[in-house]
Formats: sequence, structure tokens, C-alpha cells
Amino acid sequence: MAITALSQIHDPALCARLVLKVGSALLVERGGAVRRQWLESLVAEIAAARVRGQQVVVVSSGAIALGAARLGLAQGGRANLADAQAAAAVGQIALSAVWAELLAAHGLTAAQMLVTLDDLEDRRRYLNASSTLARLLEQGAVPVVNENDSVATAEIRFGDNDRLAARVAQAAGADAVVLLSDVDGLFDRDPADPAAELVREVSGVDDTVRAMAGAGSGSGMGSGGMVSKLQAAEIAGRAGIALAIVNGTFQRALARAVEENRGTLFHAHRRDAGRKAWLGGRLAPAGVLTVDDGCASALEGGSSILAAGVVAVDGDFARGDLVAIHGRKGDRLAQGLVEYSAAECRAIAGRKAGEQAALLGYAPRSAVVHRDHMVLL
Repeated sequence: MAITALSQIHDPALCARLVLKVGSALLVERGGAVRRQWLESLVAEIAAARVRGQQVVVVSSGAIALGAARLGLAQGGRANLADAQAAAAVGQIALSAVWAELLAAHGLTAAQMLVTLDDLEDRRRYLNASSTLARLLEQGAVPVVNENDSVATAEIRFGDNDRLAARVAQAAGADAVVLLSDVDGLFDRDPADPAAELVREVSGVDDTVRAMAGAGSGSGMGSGGMVSKLQAAEIAGRAGIALAIVNGTFQRALARAVEENRGTLFHAHRRDAGRKAWLGGRLAPAGVLTVDDGCASALEGGSSILAAGVVAVDGDFARGDLVAIHGRKGDRLAQGLVEYSAAECRAIAGRKAGEQAALLGYAPRSAVVHRDHMVLL
């Protein structure tokens, strides 16, 4: 059975495995100290979930904010990449130490996992991460996951822990993700507007829902905003995982959200098989194939992408790389693993099968992107 209400987040029969994301603004004061009393309250809730029979994975921000304070770096350690990496290296030690200490007070063992975008984009490394998470949970540990900001660069990083939480949920086989925010959830307009109303349930993220999201983080310490949370909801939803945005600024934040039904719940709208879910959650396509209207319609019926339907090729990619599939108006239709390099795709784009051998110098493959290696978005 799927999770259809916030109250079910506490039900181990429906939510046996929960991913809980904690942002920097909630965990760290502006001066760089851990909000210890607040964190103790949250850890007590994690311990209560364990007593109920639930397994919990924590995705915790805060390393850069903590490290920047200790190193005396300007702009919270985010003035430049070197500062952020140095702050993360110092702050991660403090972050893991406080989680380990507070969880140990409840008889729980903390386990640290640091990942980069590549760790979850590469299929083999993704499976390794999945196996590690599974073993830790089996042994009763509480994995505390963060992006490895000390080595990540702009090209190989998530950039926010909202999307990381959704990808970790996939790898962990979780039933739900809770993103603790500094607002009650998604509002139908700017929350500062007195007429704004909380959107309590979302069945699917479409253009109307995206229009409700404003970019940026209000605290100045984090890197995510409502846009990244919607992207996380899309990743989770395709994998059959419910996602909730709730206000984490309160003591007993989870209990408050569940008891008062206060937050936004994004329903899981499908459950792709393991490899398809991994494909759908990947975030770094190497290029874009634009297809004509006939090809776009055929995708809905389960067709592969043939060269004849490709009208434009962007990017520099090799065979086996991830590419995004766009319609003529730039709308995201799908993504998948391409069977040709970018140069080969440009050579055969728009051409019938009978023309391709002469252009390629070898017999063409059955598709540019085969349906077995593609997921609709």
C-alpha cells in the first residue's frame, strides 16, 4: 500500500524505512554553533521511530556552515569553491561527532556516508552505496549521509541535499522522504503573501506546481530552495516513494506535522523497476536529443527513439552516456542511455534506416535510445 497521508509517515506497516533530510539553517545557528537543543529533540524522534519498528536514514547538511565558523571564513564558507571545500573538511568532523554523540545517548549507532554525484550516477557505485545502506540498516545503525563537499566541484555535485535525499531514498529502498524546511510546505504563491495557502497534497509535479515554487534559500546558509524540493519530489515519485515537506523549526517537528497534518505530501505516482528508477533519478545528462512531434507521441506508447525522429543534437557524449530527450518546445520528455556518440547522432539525425549504414560506415543499431534503456519523465 502507498502512503497517502502525512499521518502514515509514523506507520511502520506503510513506512518501514524513512529518509529524513535536515538542512543547514535548521541545524546550525548563524554564528556557526550547532542548535543542540533542537537537534536533541529531532534525535529523540528518530529514536522513537526506531522503537516503532522503523528504520531511519538521515541526510544531514551543515558541514560547510560549521567548518566556516571554525575557520573564520566569509559568507559562511561559500565565497568560493576552495573555501567551501576547506570548510566542509573541517565541519564534517564536527557534524559527524554531534550526530554520533546524540544518537549514542539513545543507544543508537551512527554511521557516516559521504557521497558525490558520480557515486549515484554510476550504476556500479550506486549499487555499492545501496548495498552499504542495506547492511547498515540491517545491523541497526542510523546512516548519516552528506555530500562529500570537500572534493565535489560544480561539475560533479548535487548542489543541494534535497535531491540527494531523494536519490539516497532510491538507493536505500525507502518508503518515504521527509524534507525538514523553514516553511510549512509548498504554498500556492509566495508565503509572504497573506493570501498564500498551503498546498497539502500534490499528486504530480507539473508546470502549475512548478510555478508555485520560488528559487533560493531564505536563510543564506543552505543551497536549496523550493525548486530543488520539487525536483526531489519528482525523483522520489517515479521510484514509488512519497515525499513530504514539513516545517522543521519546531521542537518535535515530525510529530507536529503528523498530528496536525501540517505540511505538503507528494504522492508517489508510479514505481519504476530498479534500473529504470535509477535512470529516472540521474541528474547529469551529457547531452540533449530533440525529437519531432511524431517521435514524442510514440514515446508515450513505449517506442524507442529512432534516428528519423531526431531533429537536433546538443552536447558532446559517447555511446552509453545519459542523454535527455526534449520535444520541439524544449519540454523534458525522457532520458536514457544513447547508442551512438554525439557526432554519429548528428550524422544520422532525421535519416531513415536505409540511409544510415552509408553515413556510419557500419550497420545501424536498432535505435538511438532503446526503450529498455530509457525512462519517461
